[in-house]
Amino acid sequence: MGFETLILLCTITCYCLAQKPGNVSSPNIIIMLMDDMGWGDLGAFGQPSKETPNLDAMAAQGMLLLNFYTANPLCSPSRAALLTGRLPVRNGFYTTNGHARNAYTPQEIVGGISKDEILLPQMLKKRGYFNKIVGKWHLGHRPQYLPLEHGFDEWFGAPNCHFGPYNNSVRPNIPVYRNSWMLGRYYEEFKIDKKTGESNLTQMYLLEGLDFIQSQAEAQKPFFLYWAPDATHAPVYASKDFLGKSQRGRYGDAVMELDYSVGQILLLLRRLGIDSNTFVFFTSDNGAALMSGPNESGSNGPFLCGKETTFEGGMREPAIAWWPGHIREGTVSFQLANVMDLFTTSLALAGMSPPDDRTIDGMDLTPVLLHNTVLNRPIFYYRGNELMAVRLGQYKAHYWTWSNSWEELKKGINFCPGQEVPDVTTHEQKEHTMEPLIFHLGRDPGEKYPISVLAKEYQDVLSWISPVVEEHRSTLVAGIPQLNMCDVAVMNWAPAGCEMFGKCLKVPSSQPSKCDWPH
Repeated sequence: MGFETLILLCTITCYCLAQKPGNVSSPNIIIMLMDDMGWGDLGAFGQPSKETPNLDAMAAQGMLLLNFYTANPLCSPSRAALLTGRLPVRNGFYTTNGHARNAYTPQEIVGGISKDEILLPQMLKKRGYFNKIVGKWHLGHRPQYLPLEHGFDEWFGAPNCHFGPYNNSVRPNIPVYRNSWMLGRYYEEFKIDKKTGESNLTQMYLLEGLDFIQSQAEAQKPFFLYWAPDATHAPVYASKDFLGKSQRGRYGDAVMELDYSVGQILLLLRRLGIDSNTFVFFTSDNGAALMSGPNESGSNGPFLCGKETTFEGGMREPAIAWWPGHIREGTVSFQLANVMDLFTTSLALAGMSPPDDRTIDGMDLTPVLLHNTVLNRPIFYYRGNELMAVRLGQYKAHYWTWSNSWEELKKGINFCPGQEVPDVTTHEQKEHTMEPLIFHLGRDPGEKYPISVLAKEYQDVLSWISPVVEEHRSTLVAGIPQLNMCDVAVMNWAPAGCEMFGKCLKVPSSQPSKCDWPH
């Protein structure tokens, strides 16, 4: 039998097995998670500048998911949800320091991802996968919380956002790691020019991803690559070759470079002949950060508000699934889906079932991906410890509304700039439990026109959604909150490996206190 014939037979066999994902020979899995990229940032989703040709081609070759959501409108909880398949209120990535407050993992956070949680790479490792994270982790920066302690075999990236530069005697710059050891710090060894926006970080992340794919293809081992660049998070950056190239300013430059990078990754998969055995999913951790201003934030398309809010602009994400020979080209799905589904779906592709000793919120999307089936399921919109809204079908019911406080608004912090909707984008936490605000997202994607409580449509929808909400609330068992305590002593003063580079800083005395979460 010739080599070409053997390859053809293998391809046909893999395609047939893919119709029953539980039996498929384990495909490679790549999850590309952008940072603060909005639903309206890609040409395939209607961005008028059409500066994302590679992502648009990816969509044309795969599936565009128009109703894909994150599990939280902020970075850390959404990432924890992706990797555990569980709502942040279950996996502990929330706070009880204030009602309905967003919380994440700044340098002073004491907590991180609980050792009791089971992460996707830990599961995949049981099936022989080799796992790598490239980019931002954001699930805790103390040693016990880092990626290699939770199923990843390799890591190149940083535990926190690229905020800074900082004064080393007051607040250290963020370290960049290779595996368990730091290589340097942002703004020092890893330059980011805040004035010009120039940085080579995205190129570094691209090369790390390409080298990993190449080496695993040569080793003929199934792999999981979690590619999580952060160039579209303020302060936005791009490399010299992309700066000034976009019609959208510096943010558009960053998007163009990420688009180029996605194109290079998909091209390598084809060159290596492993594209038909590699499932790739592209999405974002939360909506565009509109509070960062027009130069540092993206677009949420027709949707209301942005990051930090449970309006559509804060939680509906761009999403593309790509798997040549398995996902039909040019497919558009209207399935209500969530970032937590990537946990369950990835396990299904690997021929595994999710852990049966805990509640898993993620759904297996393989029937959607392979047959464009539409499955009935709700979307829960949480802000901290509060269920703010629920979507079922085309309808969304708000049980609480809040953008941000009057106090913060007066300081210039605005999560809904130019989009204030009276009695909807409220600046105080407003409860609607007895009479929720209900919108039809098909005819009103901007959540501007609540359905009248006197309308029969309202009563019908309420009778439909209420049992779903009641069941969810009655069965919810919240996890131990991990984002309550802060301490200056736990910041990145002396990460592992700092002594090799002379980058260790003096650790101040411990001053534990409750974290302040204003939003």
